[in-house]
Amino acid sequence: MNEPDFEYLRAFLKARSGLALPQEKRYLVESRLAAICRSFGVADLTELVKAVRGGRNLALENAVIEAMTTNETFFFRDKGPFDLFKDVLLPRYLSSRSNVRHLRIWCAAASTGQEPYSLAMLLEEAAPRLAGWKIDILATDISNDVLSKARAGLYNQFEVQRGLPIQLLLKHFTQVGDQWQISAKMRSKVEFKQLNLIKDFKHFGAFDIIYCRNVLIYFDSPTKSDVLKRISHVLAPDGSLILGAAETVLGLTDAFQPDASHRGLYGKSPEKVGQNVLTPALAMSR
Repeated sequence: MNEPDFEYLRAFLKARSGLALPQEKRYLVESRLAAICRSFGVADLTELVKAVRGGRNLALENAVIEAMTTNETFFFRDKGPFDLFKDVLLPRYLSSRSNVRHLRIWCAAASTGQEPYSLAMLLEEAAPRLAGWKIDILATDISNDVLSKARAGLYNQFEVQRGLPIQLLLKHFTQVGDQWQISAKMRSKVEFKQLNLIKDFKHFGAFDIIYCRNVLIYFDSPTKSDVLKRISHVLAPDGSLILGAAETVLGLTDAFQPDASHRGLYGKSPEKVGQNVLTPALAMSR
């Protein structure tokens, strides 16, 4: 791939997905897009870039974006954010939302669904405390391909062995051939929708808890700042934002402040609390 074509693809991916691709990732572009060439019957990368430049093949453009999206995930990934949910956040909001008995959760980069399904299984374990409650889990991702897999809830042996306790596998999954499918009950607890985080998402309403883990690392600083600012607008005044271990709000926005007691947890800065444009109460009426 020549330099002008590579620079065009970098600009295209940045504009369409927010992905900031460094120069040293050129090999990754070439290896991943070679498969797209074969799939679409394009002769080589030069012809692929030419077709994308032409702007007349939306399916090809989307395939290029999806090919460059990283979809690494697994059940109960990093463990800490799920212990945080079970031991800190869920008890907190069961108390503070006891008058409305409604909790809204958003997994903002859900990939193939292991993160939201992990939360759904934790909620199932807490079912005796949730009688009469309405719990919404929205899971979004830019890639329709991974969302299709997430909705089906089908995982191979390797995927269910990564982080999923055996007791939860036996309780919530059924073997289907050489794969495992999470139960219809767990699938019904999660709503999957396609979303590009650089686009507007106010239409989803407001949330009490937002998991936005391991996606900001792929954006440049201005894009990170913009996404975080808009997330602050859909987070409840006392809401909780959970980022990945390698991510932070520091130096990017003053809309959030770290929770000193829990790594990766952020709340709205006191001076920004009154500036959210939505509240979960409003979202309930939508």
